[in-house]
Amino acid sequence: MTFARWGIPTLITATLVLAWGLWLLPDGPVRWVGYAVAGFCWCFTLAFFRNPARTPDGDARCLTAPADGLVWDISELDEPDFIKGRALRIGIFLSVFDVHVNRSPVAGEIVYAAYKPGKFLDVRHPSCAHENEANTLGIIADPAVASGLKVLVRQLSGLIARRIISTHGVGDRLTRGELYGMIKFGSRTEVWIPAETAHTVLVKKGDRVKCGETALIQLLPAVDPAITKAVSG
Repeated sequence: MTFARWGIPTLITATLVLAWGLWLLPDGPVRWVGYAVAGFCWCFTLAFFRNPARTPDGDARCLTAPADGLVWDISELDEPDFIKGRALRIGIFLSVFDVHVNRSPVAGEIVYAAYKPGKFLDVRHPSCAHENEANTLGIIADPAVASGLKVLVRQLSGLIARRIISTHGVGDRLTRGELYGMIKFGSRTEVWIPAETAHTVLVKKGDRVKCGETALIQLLPAVDPAITKAVSG
């Protein structure tokens, strides 16, 4: 088990604050209760920044989960910024107990990146996808995956999460399952692909998924319209 490097400042701060608080407590039962509470808080903080090793399921044409958590919605709607059209969206809800690092769902090059300040609504709120603070990456998948395929991955802050971390930007390349950031303390992560893309969704609402491991979408070979017409005719 390794830990995300972004947690080091938080762990140092938590250690100093807890040590200072314990030093102020009087001797006796109160101090022992303080030790128990401080130990729990420190262990929880340490666990939050865990970064377990993951091996992606399926082949290169399987898009994997960008985050641990619960599949909260699978829907089709317009995406005007990168995909610029009708798109399939899979939203993953992360509780404070989930692993919070984010990994790329696909191998490719980042050609679009946008940060949007916003609100901190609960990520289960229907308006959170439009109103909350968000960081978006647009990836063009490698030709071996699907020629010219656009994949959008979005980090959304939540009621408790107040800091989005993304270490990659336009021009950077990502491999499938590669670490690219995290959201601190409760959040939502989304994957979008063009709705017209030939695909099969491998998960359903309510499923639990693992970042960098669980296959969400299987891309299918594109069908030549001319062949389809000839067969149907």
